[in-house]
Order: sequence, then structure tokens, then C-alpha cells
Amino acid sequence: MTKTDRQIQNCVTAELSRDPSIEAAEIGVEVKNGVVTLAGHVGSYTEKLDAERAALRVPGVKALAMEMVVKISGSYIRTDADIATSVQGVLKWLSDLPTNNVKVKVEHGWITLTGKVKWEYQRQAAGDAIRHLSGVVGLSNEITISPEVTVRVVKTDIEVALGRLSTAKAQTISVVVNGNDVTLTGTVHSWSEREAARESVWSAPGVRNVVDNLVISH
Repeated sequence: MTKTDRQIQNCVTAELSRDPSIEAAEIGVEVKNGVVTLAGHVGSYTEKLDAERAALRVPGVKALAMEMVVKISGSYIRTDADIATSVQGVLKWLSDLPTNNVKVKVEHGWITLTGKVKWEYQRQAAGDAIRHLSGVVGLSNEITISPEVTVRVVKTDIEVALGRLSTAKAQTISVVVNGNDVTLTGTVHSWSEREAARESVWSAPGVRNVVDNLVISH
């Protein structure tokens, strides 16, 4: 049964309220044609991410617009230099990350990561390791994937990975490979199915970019 915008709004509001890490009273929720907009102020970047995840857990959400502002206060305020030093220290101890492959820039509390790695999981690990640091208001992970050897992205391999979700789901997804870039088209039944399909593609070695044209059909 398709939910109305009002029902989705109520469900998102309830989901935010159930999460103890979120000050739900400070967040406004609007819904139009299944697209949810979250607005307001939160005290940390972590809280913003938690609110995003909470909204996406609600069935019926087709897309999410984040218009929330992170406002750091009190002892959590840090200089850009302090944040950059913390980021470099954390990245240094990541065993999955090649030494000196990632560059760090911090501007008004917003971290930008650049550089090249061989695998998507390395790019994700760098972002995941620093997003919860004190004083951070946002993160742009611009690290690119540059395999050491010629990449052989095989369409059948990706379809096998998608097939693990279930035969029915895999049959509704079309995969097009162009060099290191993969395009997904077709339909899925929920946001979680969409994310599972994307993760399956990223697990293939050498994938540099995923164009997600999947449509959520309830």
C-alpha cells in the first residue's frame, strides 16, 4: 500500500524521535511526492548523519534533501588547524589506507579529502574514520579510485553479485559497463534494495564510478 506524504512525514518524525542521539524537536520534516526534506539545526555532524539514516529507514521515502545546518558550540568548537591535525593523525593509523595517498583540507570545520586509492572500501574507510571527530560540520570525500593494473570489470560478475540479493530483484536491474564506470537502470522496491545493489557493484575490483539510475517502485 502506497503511503501518503502525511503518513511518511509522521513516520519520519517518529523515527527521529526514537533515536536518542537526535534532538528531534530541532528538526523540521516536510514531504512532497515522497521526497523528504529535513531542515533545522543540529549540534554535530554525527547527529546530522544519524538524522539522515533515520529518515532513509522509513518505507516510502523516495529521496532525501538535507537542509540542516550544523552549529558547533561550547567546548566542541575547534580551529581548522586542530581539526586537520586530528584528521591526519587518524588517517595515519588506518591500516587499509596507503601512506600519504590522501590529502586533507579543512575550511570552517568542513573537511575535504582528495587523493587516489585502489579500492572503494579504502575511500569509504577514510571518510568513516573522521566524520565523527569533534568540531566537524561536514565532509566532502573526493578521493578517487585509480587501480594499479588494467581494470577488467565484467558485466556477468556484477550480475552474479546482484543475483545474491534474489533472482527476482536481479532481473529488474540492468548493468552497463563502460571501462571503469558502471551504470545501473531498472526498478527496486525499497531504498535498502537500492543501496544493496550499489554496494554489490562497488565490491567489484576497479570500479571507479557508479551511475545510479534505479527507480524505487512501491
